[in-house]
Amino acid sequence: MSHVSSHSPHGQAPLHTVQVLGGGSAGSSAHVRSLAAGLAARGVRVTVCAPDEAARVYDFTGAGARHVHVPRSGDPVSVAALRVACADADLVHAHGLHAAVRAVLALTGRPTPLVVTWHHHAHAAGARARVLRLLERRVAKAASVVLGASSDLVDRARRRGARDARLAAVALPAPHRAGLPEAVDEEPDRLLHKARAELGAVDRPLVLAVGALEQGRGHDVLLDATRAWRHLDPLPLLVVAGEGPERAALQHRIDTEQLPVRLVGRRDDVPELLAAADLAVLPSSAEPRPVLVQEALHARVPLVAAAVGGVPDLVGDAAELVPHADAQALATAVVRLLADPARRAELRDRGTAQAATWPSEDDTVTQVLSVYDELTQPVPYS
Repeated sequence: MSHVSSHSPHGQAPLHTVQVLGGGSAGSSAHVRSLAAGLAARGVRVTVCAPDEAARVYDFTGAGARHVHVPRSGDPVSVAALRVACADADLVHAHGLHAAVRAVLALTGRPTPLVVTWHHHAHAAGARARVLRLLERRVAKAASVVLGASSDLVDRARRRGARDARLAAVALPAPHRAGLPEAVDEEPDRLLHKARAELGAVDRPLVLAVGALEQGRGHDVLLDATRAWRHLDPLPLLVVAGEGPERAALQHRIDTEQLPVRLVGRRDDVPELLAAADLAVLPSSAEPRPVLVQEALHARVPLVAAAVGGVPDLVGDAAELVPHADAQALATAVVRLLADPARRAELRDRGTAQAATWPSEDDTVTQVLSVYDELTQPVPYS
């Protein structure tokens, strides 16, 4: 098998990469979709190994890739399916720890180069923390290159034994940047009014949060914060888009405490919801580059976020940052911003300027392709 890149002379087979998704978070799935489109446009043959549900949402085939269903589980059947999919790959690129572990197992005994991107921090306690460290160490040592979405992830990979760890240029994919579909340009007021009416926020401020309803995402802090603004008139409505195992417990609190909150489940129209919102809030995040942060700034929606992980570096002075897990500080920032249109306008402009400094999709594809070329180009004889 000859290793050639998309820049190889005419007549040679194109580079074949296999992109492997594990848990399929919104950030990593959107990144893989964007990467697949950019690589395919440059002549690279791309296979995406991901669960069918991720393929339905992110349309990898529409991006020019071939999709192979590989379940999320790490059982022998899934690993065997991945091994078959990688049989003729020139290079395998795994996204996230779970995907990387399966890729390492699938490539056992093969010389195929492995690139791993760490998109966010994995957290665990007790015995699970020890298992996590062992898995991270195995992946870091097996990978030809580890790309980290933030400098602390790069440092973490090096501590786990990575021979080559680099900072990744991870861009927010264009579909999430569009803000609204083209039809909105024709009748923006009508469509935005329709979105607010559906959510029950026609004559009241709309505050939007997006994220899986899981422990550690800060939704309990958000609910606490809404208690602090129940005295306002009109009463702001908090809308939470996302689904997860904590939904029943959160809904119970909302009903019992009569909180001004609506859980609207998983949505595929987050850009429209953002465009209709007065503010966006992010109470917590394990990701260095949270998708909501990037979408909010691109959509010129003022943002209140916990100063955690990579968020401060990502937003600079273009958002209101509050201490992590501090419901009172979060509520105070929301109330202050809702009462200060001049500050909201300032944050919109700062957000636009800050977003212009982030890597583009082309930057991301260019960096990744250069790594692929390093690992697959034949070494010339001296």
